[in-house]
Amino acid sequence: MSQLDQYAKELSFQTDRRRATVALIKIISDLWYDQSIELVLFRNQLIDRNASEILNLHQYAGAVVEKPISIFDTVDIAQAIQKIKLPPAKIDLGTLTHEYHLSGQPHQDAMEFVSDRLKNAKKQKSIVPKDIVLYGFGRIGRLLARELMNRTGKGNLMRLRAIVTRDANDATSLAKRASLLQLDSVHGDFAGTVTVDLEKKALIINGTTVHMISANQPEDIDYSAYGISEALIIDNTGAFRDDVALNRHLKSKGAAKVLLTAPGKGIPNIVYGVNHLAHTPKKTKIVSAASCTTNAITPILKVIEDNLGVENGHLETIHAYTNDQNLVDNMHSKYRRGRAAALNMVITETGAGQAVCKALPNFEGKLTSNAIRVPVPNGSLAILNLNLTKPTTFDALNALIKTHALEGPLVEQIKYSINNELVSSDIIGSPAPSIYDSHATIVRADGLNVVLYVWYDNEYGYSQQVIRLARYISEVNRFTYY
Repeated sequence: MSQLDQYAKELSFQTDRRRATVALIKIISDLWYDQSIELVLFRNQLIDRNASEILNLHQYAGAVVEKPISIFDTVDIAQAIQKIKLPPAKIDLGTLTHEYHLSGQPHQDAMEFVSDRLKNAKKQKSIVPKDIVLYGFGRIGRLLARELMNRTGKGNLMRLRAIVTRDANDATSLAKRASLLQLDSVHGDFAGTVTVDLEKKALIINGTTVHMISANQPEDIDYSAYGISEALIIDNTGAFRDDVALNRHLKSKGAAKVLLTAPGKGIPNIVYGVNHLAHTPKKTKIVSAASCTTNAITPILKVIEDNLGVENGHLETIHAYTNDQNLVDNMHSKYRRGRAAALNMVITETGAGQAVCKALPNFEGKLTSNAIRVPVPNGSLAILNLNLTKPTTFDALNALIKTHALEGPLVEQIKYSINNELVSSDIIGSPAPSIYDSHATIVRADGLNVVLYVWYDNEYGYSQQVIRLARYISEVNRFTYY
């Protein structure tokens, strides 16, 4: 075959792959908007992805499981899913396709295979949609708004109904809020539409009304006046941090539960995937989603503790600067945080080491911790230096983390990175709160001391954990297959 013929053959194959990807995109959209079934590929979101992005995700998936994941095969599996009557669900297309390969079943049995694997979906209880109110509209609040509106689908899970801020809802304020939601210097433009309805004092997001409520304190609000009932209030202001203060939200008419997007006192601090099952949604009114750093390190620490045991260790967080710091040198309640954030590495404290104990009590007194704020606006790194009970090796340790990233209850929390050039900007937009850098792992010769590098998008990855926890305590969890 001549080089020209070979090139023509390659072009033809790439055309076929892209046609198949376009077909998959349509199936993904139809399943989501018609049946509230969300397809992901090894936990990576597929909704609103273009053909190139989806093909790149297939390449990543194949590299992780060390077996090619073909777009033609995932289309076959997706078509089989589309033919089955299912309740609202989240299904990992990559996992199903990989398992289909491992089963050794003939190509024509895809329908039978998928039907068998998803048979438990019929046991899923019916879901009552939950009204959501965002109390505060800062960095995390706006990311939550984006995700909630982009994942609304048919509206039979969580519905963003209102956002509470302190400023008056005049034309200027609403326009500024709309602009901040639409545009973001770190995460890019919002993949949707945002307009202002001054008469309603609302933002119209993707064609849906979201009321902008102005209030100075939670007790002043009557959510029922906006048609909101039994709402989950997601407090992302940072102003209310304990059970007494957060209970003020429940005095508002129309409010039923509260979720704090920060560590809290006197309330359950939950890292979804690690300790959420210890708290029954029907009995729990107020919960905390802990911190971004706690969500990053706790899943990894659980795997290590359960399998190798941890004697003690130290956590060092290399954290992006935050709004708490100064742009230029100025007065601050903390000496070093007063120095210019974009010009300095700043040593500061972190409570993440102690906060782990609230999710994993076995770590009481085992971890010391500190933090360094660095001149990047987002994307952080936790370095875990751990002394183990049982010895391990570099390969065995990486294999252990990889297994838990692909199987079991922590698959949404841990992403196993095989990228040997990984830097902080690469992890922006990752839905996993813990991104394990497999190439950076260090194991001492005797196998009893390890240094682990865990990346995390301290904004987006954390917001995904908040949404997972919100679904759980709101009892709108779908059938999932990972």
